Amino acid sequence: MAASSSCPSSSSPPPMPLQQSPQSASPAEDRRGGRAPVPPYVKAAAGSLGGVMEACCLQPIDVVKTRLQLDRSGAYRGIVHCGTTVVRSEGTRALWKGLTPFATHLTLKYALRLGSNAVLQSAFKDPGTGKVSVHGRLASGFGAGVLEALLIVTPFEVVKIRLQQQKGLSPDLLRYKGPVHCAKTIVREEGLFGLWSGALPTVMRNGTNQAAMFTAKNTFDIVLWKKYEGDGKVLQPWQSMVSGFLAGTAGPICTGPFDVVKTRLMAQGRTGDIKYKGMVHAIRTIYAEEGLRTLWKGLLPRLMRIPPGQAIMWGVADQVMGLYERTYLKPAHL
Repeated sequence: MAASSSCPSSSSPPPMPLQQSPQSASPAEDRRGGRAPVPPYVKAAAGSLGGVMEACCLQPIDVVKTRLQLDRSGAYRGIVHCGTTVVRSEGTRALWKGLTPFATHLTLKYALRLGSNAVLQSAFKDPGTGKVSVHGRLASGFGAGVLEALLIVTPFEVVKIRLQQQKGLSPDLLRYKGPVHCAKTIVREEGLFGLWSGALPTVMRNGTNQAAMFTAKNTFDIVLWKKYEGDGKVLQPWQSMVSGFLAGTAGPICTGPFDVVKTRLMAQGRTGDIKYKGMVHAIRTIYAEEGLRTLWKGLLPRLMRIPPGQAIMWGVADQVMGLYERTYLKPAHL
């Protein structure tokens, strides 16, 4: 009888393995098994930190670019000559003219750019796969560029350019004593919309730039490092910098004329001697009076500033987002 108690027929059936309920999956994982995306506010904060670092490192190149674009008489013979002339005649500090509005505007701009791009990309995601198509990525980038141009870039760049075009450092000889005084003077003399001089070319420049940049950054991450969005992999800072640098090269070449026209319109203001009546008129006038190459004036300093700037920004931003992913978006261990 003891043997019969060990018979398989009399033994109780083995317990069935427990099925994991779909509802018990970690919130860090979506219904397709991947990680949830980094929230837009985290991307916004990451962009802000990257913007501060970029502004401090690259402000001198931006000053040189602005001086070259505003030089109609040929006073500067190139980037090096322009930089040395500024230092010799105005002092080294002059290369950081406009740093306060530049750093503030970059901090706010990158916060809005990365945050709004994340929101727009979520709207363009395929509901079945959760992926964003190339067209959706381009549209998200363009929309983020338009938003940043209208809400942040244009008024800050108007103030920055007005400050940068002033020569000398003595406050008594300068029309604008600082960023706040400059903004108040523009509003008082030209009206509130004086701060939005050159808005249309700025919208075109930034929209095109960001459409190309976000798409290119994602592509380079995949091609060079096998990094896919939301896969939990965090790039090394130098890898992010390489992808950011390469992604930042296409925009300046494509949008050179918009940048030159934007600078001319912002510098002339809305009162007094109005040489350019708008974006199209400015392009035609510059082409007729100064030649086609003038529409890409300042391209080299832009290429010296924007790709390195994107490298610095993404080197910081990717680390901040990676830290958030490692800390808060760990996948569940089932």
